[in-house]
Amino acid sequence: MKIYDISIPLCAQTPVWEGDKEVTIRWVSRISEGAEYNLSELAMGTHAGTHLDAPFHVFTDGASIDQIPLEKLIGKTQVIHVPDEVRKISRETIAQKDLVYGISRLLIRTANSKYWKAAGGVFRRDYVGLDSGAAGYLVEKGYQLVGIDGFSISPPEELMPPHRILLDGGVVILETLDLSGVPQGIYDLYCLPLKLIGTDGAPARAILIDAN
Repeated sequence: MKIYDISIPLCAQTPVWEGDKEVTIRWVSRISEGAEYNLSELAMGTHAGTHLDAPFHVFTDGASIDQIPLEKLIGKTQVIHVPDEVRKISRETIAQKDLVYGISRLLIRTANSKYWKAAGGVFRRDYVGLDSGAAGYLVEKGYQLVGIDGFSISPPEELMPPHRILLDGGVVILETLDLSGVPQGIYDLYCLPLKLIGTDGAPARAILIDAN
């Protein structure tokens, strides 16, 4: 059995969406400074690092993160690779892949995955995302969860439409994954967000297990 941790690290150097709150971890007390215990404090946005988008992210009456069924976040998942030269994922890009019937979770590795080790805390606007056609195709295929290794599931120039199509179609969005070391194939996904109540998203620890 092999376990792939596909979450990116959370620290002061974690790149976040431009304008979002940076990840801040500060010491409240330290044994080295005479305290009886070490205690730290974390401040960050709900979409920092590896995270899930809930429908409430883009719809005023959408389900919040705590209302997403865990069954959507755990189970058989297919990982596909998109060539590095693909800068925007279209319906045709997805349709050309050998998608496995009956698996309703899809993770997409693109050129984005090589950014994380060299990101240096910098947000990049040239990440790869899905256009509206690809989003609609995934809804038609009955997917419950779609994840990608970029800052967002959709590119900056078409930011909201793919989000709305997926979330309105019952597809949970998993963003900011590190798939750089994950071969194409079928895995068991375990993706558990923080149990925040009434929020539009939440950081998550996501892993893939190859039981072969």
